[in-house]
Amino acid sequence: MPSQSPRLSLHSRVIVTGGLGVLGRSVGAELAARGARVALIDRVPAADVPGATLVVGGTDLADGDSAAAAFAQAAQQLGGVDALVNVAGGFAWETLEDGSVQTWDRLYEMNLRSAVVACHAVLPHLQQAGGGRIVNVGALAAQKAGAGMGAYAASKAGVARLTEALAEELKDRGIAVNAVLPSILDTPANRAAMPDADASRWVAPDALSAVIAFLLSDDARAVTGACLPVAGRV
Repeated sequence: MPSQSPRLSLHSRVIVTGGLGVLGRSVGAELAARGARVALIDRVPAADVPGATLVVGGTDLADGDSAAAAFAQAAQQLGGVDALVNVAGGFAWETLEDGSVQTWDRLYEMNLRSAVVACHAVLPHLQQAGGGRIVNVGALAAQKAGAGMGAYAASKAGVARLTEALAEELKDRGIAVNAVLPSILDTPANRAAMPDADASRWVAPDALSAVIAFLLSDDARAVTGACLPVAGRV
């Protein structure tokens, strides 16, 4: 008999960073549909999001105090935290020759530092819950960078190494840490930036959200330290 699609337990309580972006909203909707209580955290002002238990805006995930306050608010509203999905991040295409060193600093802060700070902020809550899951959103470019992708790929490679190191650190404490490595996401911004590309080959946000939901499900209980490519047909 075919197994049913992975489902989160009804008591699952999940924080999603970058929760008001295209992918963050998709992840939140997917998890809510599977029975989770979801807190969306973002740097932009809060907005009403159907299905979300809590939306916290104005959070600087590069700042430990700001992140800790938002996570404490989420834990109080959700009744605890069982999982974290780190979606927050950014992109820039820029060659080294014609670009700026500041771009490397900016993407490091947006992609890697934000994930480090969020992981640090969530650990006390996961330990209080007796275990949990962390899923980081990396990038396929972390495995092989193209021209103009150096700063982005380097920051996302850092996310992959963070995932592996933290998985080893926490594997005996009931906390699994994994990452997804998408190629190009099918978002309005990417369609506008690449109008002549075949977007049907890209990864739809709901498809990536389903992979993230799997990593948070009981079916993935034996998986930790994985950096899972989600390439679509790119």
